[in-house]
Amino acid sequence: MDLDASIESLMARYQQGDFTAATALVNRLSPQLHRFFLAQFLSRRYADDLLQETWMRIHEIRHTYSPGQPVLPWLYAIARNIRVDHFRKAQRAEIREQSLDENAVIPQLTADRVDKGPDLEALLAILPESQREVIAMLKVADMSLEEVARATSSSVGSVKQKAHRAYERLRERLSDFGTRSVRKGEAS
Repeated sequence: MDLDASIESLMARYQQGDFTAATALVNRLSPQLHRFFLAQFLSRRYADDLLQETWMRIHEIRHTYSPGQPVLPWLYAIARNIRVDHFRKAQRAEIREQSLDENAVIPQLTADRVDKGPDLEALLAILPESQREVIAMLKVADMSLEEVARATSSSVGSVKQKAHRAYERLRERLSDFGTRSVRKGEAS
């Protein structure tokens, strides 16, 4: 039985009240959902909270899943909405609690970090939210272009464009990093 079919079967059984299927679904999909949230927020605390909130929401609205349809796009649309809601709440709270410093300096990698190279979190952090989200769904969650399009309420072309722009930006960043490392090595 292929993975997608078994996920769909578990979801259909969960809708019918089979909580053993629900547990199996949570155990199977939580790791990739958690990685999706980590790629978005770069914070384990937020990823943990959002994962828990996502499963609570899925439980509340499990009746909206259409049996026979792919589960991942439905699930990631819910996860994406949870993330967007969280981001909006956090923004409102931040605005209320403090004024933003418009002249804030973006911290640069320390010499220690430059020697080791950028990590995935640092690379993803340079991407705009929409591109980071698409890359997380495509590469972390291993979703297809069509599934990402459904989950983000976008066209496949839009997803391709965001992914292409993200890849270009990541290549630039890695190229810049390589150039700095070479220059540093030449100066030694």
